[in-house]
Amino acid sequence: MKTKKILSLVILGFAFFATGNTFAQKATQNIVGVAVGSPNHTTLVAAVKAADLVETLSSKGPFTVFAPTNEAFNKLPKGTIESLLKPENLKTLQGILTYHVVAGKLDSKAVVAAIKAGKGKAVLTTVQGGTLTASLKGSNVIITDDRGGVSSITAVDLDASNGIIHVIDGVLMHK
Repeated sequence: MKTKKILSLVILGFAFFATGNTFAQKATQNIVGVAVGSPNHTTLVAAVKAADLVETLSSKGPFTVFAPTNEAFNKLPKGTIESLLKPENLKTLQGILTYHVVAGKLDSKAVVAAIKAGKGKAVLTTVQGGTLTASLKGSNVIITDDRGGVSSITAVDLDASNGIIHVIDGVLMHK
């Protein structure tokens, strides 16, 4: 059930970023609702639906979602997305998507404060059970996954009724 909630949050985050809604408008939609309206997150929305996570990500939360754009998914090796969307890869897809979700609502100020308190890095536990490491590169927050892949946060603090979304330029992968 948590996996479904996480995917819904990811979808909403993408939709909100792409639509350019005002803060008040964003907060009235859940994460899934925001993502569904975003032309820059159609791959994420398709993945959340294929992984049967819409209900989960539409739940109360709160969640912090690191939402990759279509361009981020396009950086994956050719055929990866198509393979992950197949029914036989449901568990793998759910694991990848829930790896992008952290329980609780961590806005950009909270993330930066955690990085500073951690002397340059903050380790975040995902709902999938893995960890993400947030750090600063200049004034930009970067997220490093369990495999050493690095994604930059390109948009922050997209507020949803059940959490917050930060848009990233890469797909995070767990071990």
